[in-house]
Amino acid sequence: MSLADHDRPLKKRGQLDAPRMGTLLHEEGLVPDLILSSTAKRALTTAVLVAETSGYESDIDVRREFYPGYPDVYIDAMRETADEVQIVMVVGHNPGLEELLDMLTEAAESLPTAALAQVALPVQSWNELNYETRGELVNLWRPREIQD
Repeated sequence: MSLADHDRPLKKRGQLDAPRMGTLLHEEGLVPDLILSSTAKRALTTAVLVAETSGYESDIDVRREFYPGYPDVYIDAMRETADEVQIVMVVGHNPGLEELLDMLTEAAESLPTAALAQVALPVQSWNELNYETRGELVNLWRPREIQD
């Protein structure tokens, strides 16, 4: 019997890469103020591993609507974010995350498991974010490109 896609565990590579990316966030001074994650087992495991190694100290906001993960759902969730939150990390699924990155930055990039994209958005309040918002892709880190 095979597992439903939602219940598939994170592969070994992701279990190794996610903590490395959390450490990178800590080293870059980009520890999230808020982590929004899909309920899917592999996404939530990634979020927990990143949270543990980055120094994130809050609860992870788990979102059922992030599975399977359409760009508009991610934007709607970010629009609900409190204004005191500066750095939001979204943990979800492709192709939706790649489409979101393209929508926000016009940068068509691949986002393999545990990849991190740093996007600067030209908004003063999260509720200003919309489908026409265009930000800047500041950094993109893919686990295989990161030196240990």
